[in-house]
Amino acid sequence: MRKRGFDLRMRIAFLAVLVLAVAGIGGVADFARAQQSAEQVVAPEAVDAQSAEQVVVPEAIDAQSAEQVVAPEAVDAQSAEQIAVVITCKGMIDDGLFQSIKRRSQQAIDDGASYLIYEIQTYGGLVKSADEISKYWIMDIGKNVHTVAYITTEAISAGAMISVSCKDIIMLENTKIGDCAPILMGAKLEGVEREKTESFIRGIFSSAAEANGYPEALLHAMVTQNVEVYRVRNIETGKYEFMETEYLSKEEEKKYDLENKKLIVKKDQLLTLTASEAKEYGIARAVVSDLEGALAFLEKRDGVKFAPQPITLETYWSEEMVRWLTSPMVVSVLVMLAMLGFYVEIRTPGLGLPSVVAVAAVLVLVGSKYLIGMANWVEVAIFMTGVILLALEIFVIPGFGVAGVSGIVCIGAGLFGMLIENPPDQVPWPESRQAWDLFVDGLTGFTGGFIGFLFAAFLLAHYLPRSRLFAGLMLTATLQGREMPVSMTAPPVEGADGILNSGPGAIDVGDVGIVVSILRPAGDANFDGKIVDVVSLGEFIDAGKKVVVLEVHGNRVIVKEQQ
Repeated sequence: MRKRGFDLRMRIAFLAVLVLAVAGIGGVADFARAQQSAEQVVAPEAVDAQSAEQVVVPEAIDAQSAEQVVAPEAVDAQSAEQIAVVITCKGMIDDGLFQSIKRRSQQAIDDGASYLIYEIQTYGGLVKSADEISKYWIMDIGKNVHTVAYITTEAISAGAMISVSCKDIIMLENTKIGDCAPILMGAKLEGVEREKTESFIRGIFSSAAEANGYPEALLHAMVTQNVEVYRVRNIETGKYEFMETEYLSKEEEKKYDLENKKLIVKKDQLLTLTASEAKEYGIARAVVSDLEGALAFLEKRDGVKFAPQPITLETYWSEEMVRWLTSPMVVSVLVMLAMLGFYVEIRTPGLGLPSVVAVAAVLVLVGSKYLIGMANWVEVAIFMTGVILLALEIFVIPGFGVAGVSGIVCIGAGLFGMLIENPPDQVPWPESRQAWDLFVDGLTGFTGGFIGFLFAAFLLAHYLPRSRLFAGLMLTATLQGREMPVSMTAPPVEGADGILNSGPGAIDVGDVGIVVSILRPAGDANFDGKIVDVVSLGEFIDAGKKVVVLEVHGNRVIVKEQQ
């Protein structure tokens, strides 16, 4: 009764894990449907050329008033209500967030939005993902709609990068922006490697400054620590500009008031600005107390009128699920579950649930990688080919040979490719610092999962079978002397001294047993409580059928169905 009760508890535990895995698969599927439903961006025309009315200037209007006539397009744009949509961008910046931003931006544009207000709340994330978002905002939708970064808490590191990629930055009171120096988890960037990485990020900031009119020198100071920035007044225009020290030469004295220059960023300082400082230095267009204040500023400055109650587009639960599933920690858990599930299934034939959990973990792992673009169809096909070859080697082909080795190689190659984003026609290999960072993060997840599996497998094999609690589930190898080479497991028996020992018995020609798992043609059969690895003469034998031992050669037990 104790064993049955424990088996029930273990099955319930495996079912709980299976439910979580199914939820993950459901999230992956829902995410896929969301991505498929997103259509390509259609540029909304602000004014239909054919419907534009002609301007009729009355003869009574004099020449001076005639010059003040406003173009009908501007009148229409000012009088018609503009649609503003708020799109939340919270948490870590990764590929999952990028895909979600594209989907929601597309949805807003399809609904006729002319202002996309991205609510920024982030401490940063992946440089590659931030670069993709920046290019999408500047080079794609920025040409058709007005993009606004609405910072409600902080926009640090990669958050600052995506914020300056919007045409306007509006910040809530007491918020922060800046600190975009690159870091590498588990290592230190120095010398040429640091400059190479910072140069790439400074290029992204320079493109944003050029596209949206932000002070380039201050943006560089958010990335590089040894940049010294001064504020100087342009004598010709009377306006203040920001310049790095290397550009303040004597030749500029005729154009700039260098005597009254003011140091804004020290050489050993990494720039992070408060909302008021960002407004003073021209990075933030406005500092407001709430969203209504941000909309009121845009209405007054641009001469537009927004429809009441702007729509807010949040991320789907499936998008958050996929982002969570692709994090290194969760990847480690999925890898450990997959390997541990197959291990437990082999050690406890007939249970079934561990293999289901393992398959579900593999599907979630591969599916989530595919949806965020880290795995292409070639890598998925190679991985699945390896799984099929390994399954054939274990369940169909006796022994371990070419199929098993080929399966392991294919699985390894597929997993390696999933750590690097590359087109199907290119060999996966990290070619940039950002690609190497992604590769290291992914490899950390897989390595952590493998180490966790080794630890859990060690506990299962060495300690759990000795305990009274787990002895009801784990089957221990029988010890029958030197002449018992047959691969066999048997329920432990408690001896007079209270120690759990394996049950006695051997397998001989003529013994009759019952098939536990389907023989295809290899499988397991029960001979008086002993679970033995057997193989038929080629035919498949269903579970529950009686079989008789024909031959015993070392650890190879050949059986046939009893007539």
